[in-house]
Amino acid sequence: MEDAGIPPGAKAALESAEAAARISDLPVRLRALVAAEDRAGQFLWPLFRDLFAYVAGIAPEISLRIVEIDRALRWGFAFQLGPFELWDALGVAQTAERMARDGTPLPPPVERMLASGARSFYAAADRDGQPGTRYFDFGAHGEALGADAWRELEPRPGILSLAAIKRARGVIETNRSASLVDLEDGVFCVEFHTRSNALDDGVLSMIEAGLDRTARHGQALVIANQGEQFSAGTSLAPILGAAEEGDWSRIDAMLRRLQQIHMAIKYAPRPVVAAPFGSTLGAGCELVLHAVHAQASAETYMGMVEFGVGLIPAAGGIKELALRLADPKRVLDLIVSAKISSSAENARELGLLRPRDGITMNPERLLGDAKAAALALAGSHTPGTPRLAIPVESTAADEFAAWREAGRISGYDCIVAEKLAWVLSGGGSPAGQTVSEQQLLDLEREAFLSLCGQPETRERMAHMLATGKAKG
Repeated sequence: MEDAGIPPGAKAALESAEAAARISDLPVRLRALVAAEDRAGQFLWPLFRDLFAYVAGIAPEISLRIVEIDRALRWGFAFQLGPFELWDALGVAQTAERMARDGTPLPPPVERMLASGARSFYAAADRDGQPGTRYFDFGAHGEALGADAWRELEPRPGILSLAAIKRARGVIETNRSASLVDLEDGVFCVEFHTRSNALDDGVLSMIEAGLDRTARHGQALVIANQGEQFSAGTSLAPILGAAEEGDWSRIDAMLRRLQQIHMAIKYAPRPVVAAPFGSTLGAGCELVLHAVHAQASAETYMGMVEFGVGLIPAAGGIKELALRLADPKRVLDLIVSAKISSSAENARELGLLRPRDGITMNPERLLGDAKAAALALAGSHTPGTPRLAIPVESTAADEFAAWREAGRISGYDCIVAEKLAWVLSGGGSPAGQTVSEQQLLDLEREAFLSLCGQPETRERMAHMLATGKAKG
């Protein structure tokens, strides 16, 4: 049945959903949505209510533990939270009260659990700085149900949870954008937790802190997080704002900082391992390119997408692809097409991951595998030095004309592509000449700033910020 207030085909404007999208913490986001009184909340609350009632009622018939039900939904259906984990996130007691107000009977196992004094299906069981978890056993019996019904969840070797580690032993250092976490055995982890895990100044400061601590007190550094995506890159908003004000020095400073951090990652005295997964775009992709090793989730969608907003990569990505692929035409094709890998294996084929980089099939093992890779490298790691003689060559302009005639790129795209080709040629160096890594970084910044001065690029950036899509 169509809502009379919304024309067919129109996008519904749901204030609560738009507000919740800005909340990075999943449990907090879910509680906000379910509490909403608009159409979003009216849809979601009955959905969750009936799911909880059904799953808790049938659980004793299908599994000895609630743990297996949650795992089955996460592992088999890609849920971020299983049903009992989801119920904990929304608050078991509060949700039970609301179900009662609706006239929805609580399943007996949950009634017994609440009567025992328990208020969640899972609880922390940390000891001596080591994370642990216990779960409520629906099969427990006896008068002292509250104490006897809790069971310790067995540890799973190779599985690391940043949330559990931080809960058990806190963090070394934190700011609003990122945290530095001790993974033990001399391995530290920089975790970002910005919206979309964007690389802002707070993230870069924490990477600097992580590099410094690892150099002084550690064996290796891992750059990772366990959010919904590795990183969407950097935010366009401050770049567009500075461009519209003509504040080129501010944009130049942003780019220099990114480049310096990436070079510090690449040439750190201790190995730095990146653990990408999901969307790994723009500067997030460029960060991974600079790590001495990448341990990627099988489902990693990696690429440099700046071309779609009339820009080119400028955090060292062009430089790294020039070094890896040694073929300007392949680099041009990859960046102009804004190609995003369909998997980690495809990222290898594209040259975004190296043959020696690792791929983890089980997402829950990614952080543990990254730590293991970092330790394996620590004993033999020798920091390199920046390359001083990288061969460059020009790319014929008629290639762009052919792409335009084929409808692959527009007239303005040709201008952006020519800037990219100019960087790859070492700023128009004659064939057979060489340039240093720093010269390529300088050329990336110069070309990026030049494009920011173009009205068409600013239009494209504004369109992306307004719609979330590249301008057609």
